Amino acid sequence: MTDPHASLRDRVIESVLQSPGESDPAIRRGAAEGTGVPSDLQPLVDKIHRHAYKVTDEDIARAQAKYGDDQMFEIVVSAALGASRERLLAGLKALEGA
Repeated sequence: MTDPHASLRDRVIESVLQSPGESDPAIRRGAAEGTGVPSDLQPLVDKIHRHAYKVTDEDIARAQAKYGDDQMFEIVVSAALGASRERLLAGLKALEGA
């Protein structure tokens, strides 16, 4: 099954991950991939990728103390985009096999 929105989605993701921002693009890319972020961010990124509905205010506050509002926004959005992309691609692959 061909995803008619793939190029637009990929442009959005690349824009979020590579555009100038408050956080390091390598951290944003790592957050999107679910790995390769500093150890203090890894538990939050893991939780976003695996069980986003379980992320608490305390989870955010722990990282926010070091990274601040703007960086945290970029990191959380990057992780959420990466996790959603993984789920979408898994769903499309499942449809191909049906």
